[in-house]
Amino acid sequence: MGETSTQPPEDVRRSHEALCEAIERHTRLYYAEATPEISDFEFDALMGELEALEAQYPALVSPESPTQRVGGQPLVGFETVEHAVPMLSIDNTYNAGELREFDERVRRGLDGEAPVYVVELKLDGVAISLRYENGVLVRGATRGDGSRGDDVTANVRTIRSLPLRLKGTTGTFEVRGEVYMRHAVLEHINRQREQAGDPPLANPRNTTAGTLKLLDPRQVAERRLDLYVYDLVALDDAPPLPHSATLKALTEYGFPVNPNWKRCANIDEVLTCCDEWNTKRAELDYEMDGMVVKVESPEHRRRLGATSKAPRWVIAFKFPAQVARTKLNAITIQVGKSGALTPVAEMAPVLLAGTTVKRASLYNFEDLARKDLRVGDTVELQKAGEIIPQVIRFVPEERPADAKPFALPEACPSCGGLLHKDPDGVFIRCLNAACPAQFKERLEYFASRGAMDIDGMGPAIVDQLVDLGLVRSAADLYSLTPEQLANLDRMGEKSAANLVAALEASKERPLSRLLNGLGIRHVGNHIAEVLAARYNTIDALMAAPVEELSEVFEVGDIVAASVRDFFDTAENRELIQALRRHGVRMDEGPADSTGQPRLFEGKTFVVTGTLRKHSRDAIHQWIKQLGGRASTSVSGKTDYLVAGEKAGSKLAKAQKLGVQVLTEDEFEALAKGES
Repeated sequence: MGETSTQPPEDVRRSHEALCEAIERHTRLYYAEATPEISDFEFDALMGELEALEAQYPALVSPESPTQRVGGQPLVGFETVEHAVPMLSIDNTYNAGELREFDERVRRGLDGEAPVYVVELKLDGVAISLRYENGVLVRGATRGDGSRGDDVTANVRTIRSLPLRLKGTTGTFEVRGEVYMRHAVLEHINRQREQAGDPPLANPRNTTAGTLKLLDPRQVAERRLDLYVYDLVALDDAPPLPHSATLKALTEYGFPVNPNWKRCANIDEVLTCCDEWNTKRAELDYEMDGMVVKVESPEHRRRLGATSKAPRWVIAFKFPAQVARTKLNAITIQVGKSGALTPVAEMAPVLLAGTTVKRASLYNFEDLARKDLRVGDTVELQKAGEIIPQVIRFVPEERPADAKPFALPEACPSCGGLLHKDPDGVFIRCLNAACPAQFKERLEYFASRGAMDIDGMGPAIVDQLVDLGLVRSAADLYSLTPEQLANLDRMGEKSAANLVAALEASKERPLSRLLNGLGIRHVGNHIAEVLAARYNTIDALMAAPVEELSEVFEVGDIVAASVRDFFDTAENRELIQALRRHGVRMDEGPADSTGQPRLFEGKTFVVTGTLRKHSRDAIHQWIKQLGGRASTSVSGKTDYLVAGEKAGSKLAKAQKLGVQVLTEDEFEALAKGES
């Protein structure tokens, strides 16, 4: 290719515009309308032509160019932005009677006039607000608290069905929608995770929420999120349209609008529509958990108004949780990292709320006895919170005559060790610290993202390492060679080299991550950070008497005793020394260059508003390093509120409660010991 030029000729600019328009049109046809006109190969050729043109003439590149959907460096954090119009919540109903009561309230509010309704599918995704100026996408934000959300523009730009530049309008407005993930996409991701030895992602909704909070847009693009929009919020004096006309206008502008909406003349038609979709929802390739019923007329909406939390002209009709029946083939026992034994129902695979279920935790043996579940039973399942499979009951009329009550184990099913019931609890635990099942769970936890974050160290790899005797303690991980790892199932030379590199990188994790990974009872991520901030080195922590530990803010007697017991155990002290010999970091790093590492000891901070100099995560980390606690809600126990620009309800509440309010600069001075 020839030399690049900063100012493209007019004919080149016109060619660029035509290419962009063609790519945007084919993107809309493929993703929003499901009527593609060209092959993937032809589409890729158009994109290649556009990329080459922009490489030759960089001045052609703009934020709305199709080439800019994925790219750029990972984000440092998310800024908090204010919605032009608050994103209010929606009240719920759960049966036909409650839906009729809503209709009666609407009629009373309209002095007896009969409303027309529009009914839409209630997608189980993540609400999003999209701001367009002059027809170009300028911002995407999560709902947040309804008034403010996180600016996730870089991430929503990766959604192929989202138009970056609209057709037929140059207006300025906000569009509301739902970001979601299709079942087929989640299944594809989980197949890849299984091959890598990583645990599967639980469900589309949680995966969508987590994906939108990733800091690298390139990773977001790989998750292939999708979008449907359902409302337009005018930011000028343009008169609002009837809702059905709004949906049609959004479609004409190029937005993906779920086609399964219906205009209903009365509440009877609404109920019929809801009943139909309660049955048909299993046919969809995405999650939906009900219907949204909206008053059609903008004048009726104006008269009905809203409460402080929700409009009076809209309601969600939630479907009852789906229940499935299947056979209970076995009850197995899982041994956790603390030695707790958990009964698990092993069932014939059954489709439930969009996913295939074949295992479900029975929580504890008291729960199992209360439900009187027996092998051979036909059982009913639902998803608790529409996420976690839960066995509700057995079906009495289908119980086999020879079904026997489940017998409590007399010894650990993994190692044959002694069992002990918690004195004041419901759990039965294996007392053998060398139990292989416990060790596998502890090793998995040690390698998890919240601990040492050893990429590629999934359950399948851990099982093999322990079963083959290659790893007998967490420290043994750091002796593994690429040759040893390459001989494992699902591992080749490249994967083995990557895992060794990940192990090497994990040696640099700070003390707080190591403490979390050690699996000390009652010490999770937050308490690990508290202890690391207080003592800074593992030697100082190991030497701390229990009386001193119990006085550390947020620790207390129970956690202090557990920490002391852990470090008083010879095997655990040897583990620490072995990790040290392998070069694993044993400190948190410099807490404060001023020589005052515990400036915020015992103090609780809340951070709100838009910050100018630091991300909110950075402020939270700073607070923790100086011994303080970062909270998300203001209360009488809050010591300081750090308020950025456009601080709202939290600032008002802090002022009402007499909480000291700091600007970002004042916080920085306080953290540096300058005030």
